[in-house]
Amino acid sequence: MAAPPPIRLGMVGGGEGAFIGAVHRTAARLDGQFALVAGALASTPERARASGQALGLAADRVYDDFETMAAQEAAREDGVQAVAIVTPNHMHAAPACAFLDRGIHVICDKPLAATREDARAIAEAAVRSDALFVLTHNYTGYPMVRAARELVASGALGQVRVVQVEYAQDWLTEPVANKQADWRSDPARAGAGAVGDIGTHAFNLAEFVTGLRVESLAAELSSFVTGRKVDDNAHLMLRFDGGARGQLWASQVAVGNENALRLRVHGAKGGLEWEQEAPDRLWFTPYGEQKRLMTRGGAGSGSAADRLTRIPAGHPEGYIEALANLYVEAARAIRAHGDGGATPDVHFPTLGDGLRGMAFIDACLRSSARDAAWTVLEP
Repeated sequence: MAAPPPIRLGMVGGGEGAFIGAVHRTAARLDGQFALVAGALASTPERARASGQALGLAADRVYDDFETMAAQEAAREDGVQAVAIVTPNHMHAAPACAFLDRGIHVICDKPLAATREDARAIAEAAVRSDALFVLTHNYTGYPMVRAARELVASGALGQVRVVQVEYAQDWLTEPVANKQADWRSDPARAGAGAVGDIGTHAFNLAEFVTGLRVESLAAELSSFVTGRKVDDNAHLMLRFDGGARGQLWASQVAVGNENALRLRVHGAKGGLEWEQEAPDRLWFTPYGEQKRLMTRGGAGSGSAADRLTRIPAGHPEGYIEALANLYVEAARAIRAHGDGGATPDVHFPTLGDGLRGMAFIDACLRSSARDAAWTVLEP
């Protein structure tokens, strides 16, 4: 049986000088499930065309703006079937709605939007549309994160009691002037600082692995760099449904940390530990027994991890592969959707996860404004 042709992919944003656009393009083509055929790649026509030419796109499929792209691609027999949105946060909603309204599947970088109003607009467009919406919290794509999720779901940890998650970086320790730092430090484009940029990753990871939902939180957001208009450090206490308690730390001014995302979950019967900088390893400790090292592709890693494992144990897989796993699962869902079949067993973050992330950011901002008062996450 011949393999199905690649899904025709468009991209909004991600042109010259954009880090995350290149990451998404690499991840999308890693397994041959997608082919980039069109794009509105930059905020000016000149840069958009230069970016499209550099990527080898046909001239008539390089667009000056996403509105024109959405309309013309929807009218083509060979138009895009899905679009990746890799713009700054404030530019997620408009293109997402434009493509959803035309029945084109959307793969959107996180967080969902810069404001809750924009998030609601995307949610309303998704209700109107028959298309799928995928949110790329890429750390959920690591095989050993799936193994951790499977361990918790199996009851191996017992009732979850304590969840500790942190995401520490140091790249904004001093004022930085470049494309990536500029929009992330602008409240109009980012919506929030560290708590939105990396705190949402930590929040999503904690809920994804444990299967629990944060009901309320107490947050202290700080801006340590003089003149910075968004937070660059966040300390949170968390209350989960079911009685578990947790802490979350997100910082972009933690000198000595590069991309230190770490999760620890402790239950009545055992605990687990995972860190992004050693992603092929998961530590599991049954109460009263020795710590057990589980490795990607190794014995006992579990079916959820094995499904997303490409190469033999001992050959490192990492950041690109984790994001590529989300694209693979999105492709499975898109193909099933097109065939009218049952939804396959996939676990990519969805619109619901994006709305949870926006509720998280909103609760953090409200709590911090009230001197870290306990604040309920609103739907």
